[in-house]
Amino acid sequence: MAVYTDVPPEELEAFLSTYELGRLRAFKGIAEGVENSNFLLQTEAGSFILTLYEKRVNPDDLPFFIGLMQHLASRGIDCPQPVRNRDGVALGRLAGRPALIATFLLGTSVRRPSAANCAALGTALAGLHRAGADFTAFSRVNALSVAGWRPLYEQAAVRADTVAPGLSALIADELSVLEPGWPAGLPAGVIHADLFPDNVFFTDDALSGLIDFYFACNDTLAYDVAICLNAWCFEADGAYNQTKGRALLAAYRAVRPLSPAEIAALPVLCRGAALRFLLTRLVDWLNVPPGALVRPHDPKEYLRKLRFHRSVESVRDYGVDA
Repeated sequence: MAVYTDVPPEELEAFLSTYELGRLRAFKGIAEGVENSNFLLQTEAGSFILTLYEKRVNPDDLPFFIGLMQHLASRGIDCPQPVRNRDGVALGRLAGRPALIATFLLGTSVRRPSAANCAALGTALAGLHRAGADFTAFSRVNALSVAGWRPLYEQAAVRADTVAPGLSALIADELSVLEPGWPAGLPAGVIHADLFPDNVFFTDDALSGLIDFYFACNDTLAYDVAICLNAWCFEADGAYNQTKGRALLAAYRAVRPLSPAEIAALPVLCRGAALRFLLTRLVDWLNVPPGALVRPHDPKEYLRKLRFHRSVESVRDYGVDA
């Protein structure tokens, strides 16, 4: 369970007393997620999500996240909305952590996305990129883009081979290719940066909402597409599914066309996205916090994906229809 901080009942009661949500009916930790402590909160006013932001989240970034969710909702994107307390403030403090109550979205995530799910995701991702184009109140640099990968590698290099033989050398080789060859000058804006299937809800096969914006930042839009190709279009055996990739890309391009430069950059962007998640998973795998009720994601999943990207010869391998 992804709960790092316990909430004493008396502190929760005092915290909730500052809101117009009525009496508490139920409160339990949520297993998904690895960055923050999340709880399902049920009160007389309905169901909500309570998030305690853990130490890896920079408190200075919280206005960006909160403002972005409010902005996207105003542009028609279904996403959680921060709940303000009686003083009109959305961000509070609970159990020694910054805390936020957000609205609860109906729907469920899919474990094995279909091509139709991938198409719906492509449409939603492009809609998010368009909706975020005029979000200028705040900005946030992507600390987990190419400049942040070598520091992550340095944290894990000594023990990387305990996860997979030769992993340390492979990552070093990737960095030597991607750092000087990372695409520049492509269209940029607000990206989600973590739109995995468990952050997308469906109701009756229709996409009903997007959640977990706590990696969102300003970066290359096509990099967000690459993250989603990695997260949605590989099968359990590690094989890339071109049908799913084609569905995702075609649906995205129907809402926001990709430029020739963006399409040409997809192999490098996908390769970099795979390395990013390999590295963060590797660091988490090797450094589980003592006492944390959390199961880190297996970095070898993204090692398999990275190896696929290293073998790609053409953007057509991703399902791109020119």
